[in-house]
Amino acid sequence: MRKLGIIGGMSWVSTATYYETINRIVQKRSAPMASAPLLIESLDFCQLHALTAEHDWQRAASVLTESAKRLEGAGAQALIIGANSMHRLYDDVASAVNIPILHIAEYIGLAMKRAGKTSAALLGTRNVMTESFYRKRLVAHGIDLLPPNLDTVEMLDRIIYDELMVGKVTREAERTMKTIITNNAQDGAEAIILACTELDLVVDIDANVLPIFDSTRIHCEAAADWILGEETGH
Repeated sequence: MRKLGIIGGMSWVSTATYYETINRIVQKRSAPMASAPLLIESLDFCQLHALTAEHDWQRAASVLTESAKRLEGAGAQALIIGANSMHRLYDDVASAVNIPILHIAEYIGLAMKRAGKTSAALLGTRNVMTESFYRKRLVAHGIDLLPPNLDTVEMLDRIIYDELMVGKVTREAERTMKTIITNNAQDGAEAIILACTELDLVVDIDANVLPIFDSTRIHCEAAADWILGEETGH
């Protein structure tokens, strides 16, 4: 098995999910006693959440770049960034190391292509839903994305930052997500992309009005494929 580095802590809640999910997949596909060879650097999310100004993003880029270099120096043979929104900095981080970084949106695009889905609603934090860095990766796979609804953006930001990222899961958030997904179905979406690594806490991935493409699960499957030397596509 190959050693994978995870830039985590964004938030620790989703990093715990990454660790558990990758190990469960590796154990199932390898051996009952197998554990995935992982290096995890858990960053302090206090310095990295709700970034708005460009100088904030530049500072965040230097934090993630240094983390990537440390993980490479410690023996990681590839990396993942355990947060959708931080893929805004993917090009900066990728150019600073000599090992591949598995881009979360690329694997979502591949999964949707395999499933034959070409129209989707993208749900996540404000920058993921409204900026081009994430959307263009999916569009490149032939996926038509619904335009972001600004009311939905506000609701999701509140649920993600005020609740999920501090480990709080409520029935109200679950009901809100069901309503948002139902509205997206009525607007013509064939599928939902959960482009936030915490949203699976309040969305039933396997029982919904639309097929759900969960970025965390897809990223973990790609990571396990890479660790086991079985990656397909990118």
